[in-house]
Amino acid sequence: MATQSSEPATEEVNKLIREEVITELNGHSLPPFDPDVQRIIYGFTYFKLNNFDKNPELYKELALHQSPRRDNGVGAVIEYAIQALKVSNILVIGHSRCGGIKRLMSHPEDSSPDYDFIDDWLKIALPAKIKVLEEHPYADFEKQCTFCEKESVNNSIVNLKTYPLVKNGVSEKSLQILGGYYDFVNGKFELWEYESESITIPFSIPE
Repeated sequence: MATQSSEPATEEVNKLIREEVITELNGHSLPPFDPDVQRIIYGFTYFKLNNFDKNPELYKELALHQSPRRDNGVGAVIEYAIQALKVSNILVIGHSRCGGIKRLMSHPEDSSPDYDFIDDWLKIALPAKIKVLEEHPYADFEKQCTFCEKESVNNSIVNLKTYPLVKNGVSEKSLQILGGYYDFVNGKFELWEYESESITIPFSIPE
């Protein structure tokens, strides 16, 4: 009975989300009726309404404590996803208050001692740091970190294209690469599309 009585309310929430999504997509280059893009937007909007907005203290705490971890086996994961699972979309997501990016941006490019494993991992994102420092040399440190969190997503997307399976999939239009940025301080999600060496202007959910 409880499940049945909740269905109209759930459908009403989904209807509101769909209306907000369609409004949000107007004026952006992402196709408004792409089911995969809509699934991402619906999912985040549902999370925003049912988790983020209802647990502000939890996400404030998360914003203050972020620590990077090293993750291996990316090539194997990509190969399995494309060949075995036949995925048609890859979404690369960065997030606010990233401990790894903060470490990257704060480490001087000199002979200062490294963390053996963390800094070796972070060197992958060094092109993002260089670009941010070139384009935003006078921004404060927190702003530079935010810029780098987003630019590292683009850097990861470029790196993804070095994998033959990804490169071929994008070239043959069987694979789409999307970039995303989750701002859990303010409860927003930005989404953009990567295709043929170009990146669309991101849009935020919610605006």
